[in-house]
Amino acid sequence: MFRTKPVIFAALLLASVANAQYGAKLNAGASPTTVASSTSGSVTASMPARGHEMVVVKSLERFTHTATLPKGADPASVRFERVKLVRIPTRTRSTADADYCEEAALREPGGSMRCPSIRQEGIARAFEVTYSFEGQPLASDEYGNRSFTFSVYFRPEEFSAKQQEVLLRGKGRASVAEMFQLTTSRELQSREVVDYNHSTFCAGTYVDGLWSRTNPACEDSIKFKTITVPAEYLTVRVEPAPLSRAAASASVY
Repeated sequence: MFRTKPVIFAALLLASVANAQYGAKLNAGASPTTVASSTSGSVTASMPARGHEMVVVKSLERFTHTATLPKGADPASVRFERVKLVRIPTRTRSTADADYCEEAALREPGGSMRCPSIRQEGIARAFEVTYSFEGQPLASDEYGNRSFTFSVYFRPEEFSAKQQEVLLRGKGRASVAEMFQLTTSRELQSREVVDYNHSTFCAGTYVDGLWSRTNPACEDSIKFKTITVPAEYLTVRVEPAPLSRAAASASVY
C-alpha cells in the first residue's frame, strides 16, 4: 500500500514535468503507467512499490517541421540562416523522491533544483534548420532587439543521399535554402465575446472611481457569442522542396 503523501506528490510531479526539457533515471523494478499529455506526446509515470520515488518519462515532439512565432512577428521577414547536423534528445526522464522533495519545499519556498531531477535521453541525429525573423522586442529586453531565430528538425532519412550531401557541403546559403519550402499561416481559433447587439447595459456614472448605476434596481443583461478569428501567433511549416527544384539549383563543392 502507498502512503498518502507519495500519491499526492505524484500528481504534482506529473504537472511539473509538462514543461520539462530534460529527463531522469528510471528506477529498475517499477511498473509504468501511461497517461495523456496535452503538450508533448505521451507521459509514462512509474512509482515503485518500495520507497517513494516517482519517475515520469515524456516523449518530445521534435520532428514536426513546424514552429510557432509570437504576436507581432513579420511573416515577410522570415529568412533562411543555416543548416547543420546535430544530436538532440527525443524524450526526457524525471525522477524525484516524494519525502525528500516535500521536506525541501518546507525548508525553501522555491523547493530544490533536484525536485524533480531531470535528464535528457533518446539522443538522435537530426538536421537542424534555422531561420531568422523580425518581431516585437521583449518587454524585458532593455536594448529593444527585434531579431529572433527559430529552428525545425529533420531526420536524416527524410533526405536522399544526394540531398544530404548538399545540406552538408552545399556551396552558398542560397542553394541550401532552396532545399526547403516554407509556408506561414494563422490558425483559426474559436473565441467567446460579448454579443453587444443582444446585450443591455445599465446607465450610470463613475463616482470616486467606482461605477454607480443611475437606477439601482437595473441589472445588466450580457449575452455572449462564439466567433472564429485568426490566431495572433504565426505558424511556420518547413518541408523539403521537390527534389527536381533542389537538384537543379544546388551545387556541391
